[in-house]
Amino acid sequence: MLDNIERVKQLYSLLNPCRLCPRKCMVDRTAGKTGRCRTGLDVYISSYNIHNGEEPPISGFSGSGTIFFTNCALSCVFCQNYPISQLGHGNKVSVERLSQIMLELEERGAHNINLVTPTHVAAQAVEALALARQAGLKIPLVYNSSGYESVETLKLLEGIVDIYMPDAKYSDPAKSLEYSGAGDYWEANKAALKEMYRQVGNLVMDKNGLATKGLIIRHLVLPNDISGVREVLKFIAEGISKDVYISLMSQYHPAHMSHKYPELSKKISKKEYDKALNILNNLGLANGWVQEL
Repeated sequence: MLDNIERVKQLYSLLNPCRLCPRKCMVDRTAGKTGRCRTGLDVYISSYNIHNGEEPPISGFSGSGTIFFTNCALSCVFCQNYPISQLGHGNKVSVERLSQIMLELEERGAHNINLVTPTHVAAQAVEALALARQAGLKIPLVYNSSGYESVETLKLLEGIVDIYMPDAKYSDPAKSLEYSGAGDYWEANKAALKEMYRQVGNLVMDKNGLATKGLIIRHLVLPNDISGVREVLKFIAEGISKDVYISLMSQYHPAHMSHKYPELSKKISKKEYDKALNILNNLGLANGWVQEL
């Protein structure tokens, strides 16, 4: 297995020409050029803090050490964090400062370092993590992403990421193209989920119920079944594992540009969420978390 220095070098090599994510924009980000993620070589974060709103094994009793990265390779019209992901709200940080933030979060009692939307800055994040590990960082690393990932990049994260927490957003390419600008989302997502599972397997928790390793897949139920619940969950059950942990989320609310799309301009109904829950149960996917509506 490659050492961390070699991993960092190879991840940076994916920035020129950029093929870090499935977009493969092929611009020279090392020279400050930007592609669909609107990010050059500099890293921007919107915030970092102890967060208690994640799934129970991630938040635990002291909270997750979240670092929210600015910008995103997707352009979801309903993104609830759109000021960060789409409007670019955030502040530039050096790799050295990013490593210090990780150590600060551990000192404040975080159960893990939770990188939120890190895909487009994976090279810099891994470099920062390596510095933090050298300085004594011990807690697990959570890779919290949209699920729109390149297997080539993910392979370089093997042994570095402890817990993958990706979305599985859509099963219909036409819908992912219309609402997130990525017609290849489902094919890329399926390949990414398989690779993540190969690396870390099912969720492992310690005696306190805290996640130490494994895969958690999030699926946000969208109105009018835009997300394609049955197809997504069927793939997970048959293509990944019936033992995988799934977070079936009911928290959708219209945000960003949702008002321009009548089919997205309302919250989901209890009937819609109950239907998704029945699909989950009928497929034998018993591990994970559901929400009240």
